[in-house]
Amino acid sequence: MPFIMRRIVAHCLAAVLIFTASHAVAQTLHVSDLQGNPIQKLAADGTQVVVLIFAATDCPISNRYIPEITRLNREYAAKSIKIWWVFPNPGDTLPIVQRHIQDFSIVTPALIDSHQELVQMAHASVTPEAAVFAVNGGTLREVYHGRIDDRYIAFGQERPQATRHELQEAIEATLAGRPASKPAAGPVGCSIIPAAQKP
Repeated sequence: MPFIMRRIVAHCLAAVLIFTASHAVAQTLHVSDLQGNPIQKLAADGTQVVVLIFAATDCPISNRYIPEITRLNREYAAKSIKIWWVFPNPGDTLPIVQRHIQDFSIVTPALIDSHQELVQMAHASVTPEAAVFAVNGGTLREVYHGRIDDRYIAFGQERPQATRHELQEAIEATLAGRPASKPAAGPVGCSIIPAAQKP
């Protein structure tokens, strides 16, 4: 193989390795559940897919999606899929989220992401926003992030019902070993409030 071709191949391989490393995340994190206990692993043994739904207690749009996430959690409960609500905003302290969970009768497991580790891991910026990860050998590989469906077109513009369920499509594609399609548009909701920077 000519020298220039070897250099091109080497650069391409390096780019692939860098891309893969940037999209594969170790499973050990430091977030807490609603009892204040640290959760270092998002997926138990045997889990194939992890889904994170970023939410805020005071975001009306994310609250409107509680029935839809409850439906997905119920539908996929027996299919090696773990779905988590994630509350990353600084104002959503443990007592506030606990009260919110009770008031809205949320049964899907929830996490407090006070250091916004999961926000960074999922590249999330809005509530509600979803991220889907394929689980392989204890490593989470992001395969989708974006809106849950196309119900909300923009602030103040809402369809009577969704016509495209991109989160569910991404889950089904991941289970089948197919690439998940990118969402047709970005999520509509409330911006995630950045956590205070550590000194």
